[in-house]
Amino acid sequence: MSRWFLPSTPDVLGMLMAQVRITIDGVDALERWASGDIAACDDVRRCEHEADDAKRTLRVALRDSFTTPIDAEDLYTLSERLDALLNGAKDLVREAEVMHAEPDEAMATMASEIRVGVGHLAEAMEVLGSHGHGSSQHATDQADDAIKQARNLEKTYRAAMSAALDLDDLRELAARRELYRRFTHLGELLAQVGDRVWYAVIKES
Repeated sequence: MSRWFLPSTPDVLGMLMAQVRITIDGVDALERWASGDIAACDDVRRCEHEADDAKRTLRVALRDSFTTPIDAEDLYTLSERLDALLNGAKDLVREAEVMHAEPDEAMATMASEIRVGVGHLAEAMEVLGSHGHGSSQHATDQADDAIKQARNLEKTYRAAMSAALDLDDLRELAARRELYRRFTHLGELLAQVGDRVWYAVIKES
């Protein structure tokens, strides 16, 4: 007796959103760390490891999927860029530990801007694959808002660096400069995810 088997159709969008939720938890922890909860660095690291597992799960599913609700390349790239963002957050707190540097008010502001931006990305990705004009508009609006947070972070960085130049302690100046620079890298990664959301929506149109 012959049997017909349907091709594999795993919920790849659901897997991407699982990674997004872990990313939110990770940048929540980064925000807590930057606001003075130094122990939150452990949560940043934990979330980074969990996100790695979520990324691998999605990649295996993409390999085995017959069809995907949006282009597989977009799913892969969005996952990869989210992973890079959380890796950057982990590297930032690790660098602070190595330099024995504590976060300051500017870092707290930049961490908050990253967290808000990731929240906008989550809303954007929630509606990917819906194929409606309203959903597409909502996704691109939220992507724009995430990119705007990255631009706000650049302004915070410039003001913080200008203020840091008045420091007499060269060691502290060097530490702040390095950590501020790492925050701007997170902002760049945030904007890259937002840009990819736009590209995914354009391809759906």
